[in-house]
Order: sequence, then C-alpha cells, then structure tokens
Amino acid sequence: MMLPWLALILALYVAIVGSLYLAQDGLLFPHGATRRGMLPLPEGTVRHDLVTADGHRLVGHALRRDGSRDIALLFTGNAWNAEDCLIFTAERLPDVNLLAFHYRGYAPSEGTPSEAALVADALLLRAQAQRLIGLDAASEPPRMFAIGYSIGSGVAAQLAGHGLVDGAILITPFDSVEAVARQRYFFAPVGQLLRHPFRSDLALVDKDVPVAVIAAGRDRIVPPARTAALVALLARPVLVATVSQADHVSLYDLPEFDQLLGQALRALQATKPVEAVPVSGR
Repeated sequence: MMLPWLALILALYVAIVGSLYLAQDGLLFPHGATRRGMLPLPEGTVRHDLVTADGHRLVGHALRRDGSRDIALLFTGNAWNAEDCLIFTAERLPDVNLLAFHYRGYAPSEGTPSEAALVADALLLRAQAQRLIGLDAASEPPRMFAIGYSIGSGVAAQLAGHGLVDGAILITPFDSVEAVARQRYFFAPVGQLLRHPFRSDLALVDKDVPVAVIAAGRDRIVPPARTAALVALLARPVLVATVSQADHVSLYDLPEFDQLLGQALRALQATKPVEAVPVSGR
C-alpha cells in the first residue's frame, strides 16, 4: 500500500507536469499579450495579405529599398509584433528589402500558432517574397536571407537548413526549444510532453549554408550553452558574436547590437549564393 505522503508527492508531481503540458502553447506563443505597433511604419511600407493552404489569412508588410535586390525575411520573437520588428530592423539595415508578417494567430493574422504552422507560413512567405517586394519576376532572382529573433531563429533555421535562403542571421538562437526546456524543467519528461521542439540543430547540422549568430552573454531565456551547442554544429558560420553585458531583452538597446547586425548581413552578402531550391506557395 502506498504511503500517504508518497501518494501526495506523486499527485503533486503529476499536477506540476500536467500544468506545464497545458501551459506550453501559451508560454511559447503568447499571442494574446502581443500588441500592435504604435509607431509609424517606414515610408514606402506596403501592407499585404496572404492566404495559407488551410484558409487562414496572414497579414504583413513589405518595405522596398531603391537599388537593392536582396530580400530579408524577418521572423520575430514570440512576444514581438511584426510591425515593430520591421521598424526596428529597417532602422539598422537601410539597404535591404524587408518582409515581416504577423505569425499565425498573432492579430491581425488568423489561425492558431504552432511550430508546424509557423514553418509552413515561412515557406509561403519565401515563395511569394519577390512578388510582395515588387521585383520584376522576369529578371534575375534576388538573394534571400532569413533573420530570426529568438523563437524566430527556429523558423529561420528551417529555411536555411532546407537551402531555401542564401543565408541566415540568428539572434539569441538555441539548438532546440526541447534542449532549453530540458535544462529548465529537468524534473519533467520533456521529450514526451513537448509539442513544439524547434530542432534548429537537426535543421542546420552539416548544412552548407552561411549563418551568422548574435548572442547575449547574460541571456536567461536562451542559456548561452544552448547557443554554443548550435554554433558547434554550423558548417559555415560567417560571424559568431556575443554581447557579453546583454541579456535576452537588453541586447536590442545596445549600439553593439546595431553594429553586429549590419556586419552579419554584410558577411552573408559577401558569400556565394546558395544553389536555388524550388519552393511552392499560393
């Protein structure tokens, strides 16, 4: 017969693990707490809608820069709206065309966010990027780069790993959300519970694609060990930099980050284009 105190401990453990399982979507995708941007979008920004294969409307913005044929696809952090991400990136990267869409389930985009949905939507965005920016379809295809912030690094890594972009900038990236969760929730059977593992390590290991990484030395959201584990797998790291005094949030307020973001893009642009892979999209 189980002792009363042992049964109580077991019941408490099951309750804690169960609450983590139920809370994981809200922790990874807090779309209800993300507000629309309050600042004006850069002059020339154009709003676009896309419709996913399963009928959800995605909303985003394109910013075309005169004289540039390179396109950067932006994938935001999980509590950051796409408009603010576009404004922030545009101020720091003035010479590249930009595309940023609100993740599925992040207003005004429709649907429910998930790892699978975000990656599928990224493929759609990649397929439609040249048209959305307004570049002549009959001319030479533009170079495409993916810039992923935090959870967005997991989306950017998938595009890069499948050869769908000419390089990626990963900001505060992880080897996997699963590894981050295992480190944080060491007492729980994370592998059996996690619905959105975001395996950037599997996407990028031994892949011949240029990748730049910018990390925060005091990051408590993505532990530095998880970023280091990803970097160790990269076949073509073109820039790896850590802002030692920054944490996951303060990183973006430091002039060092602005400089590194520009350096990262220039490092990608200096590399040989990745051999084109056909992509499909509506």
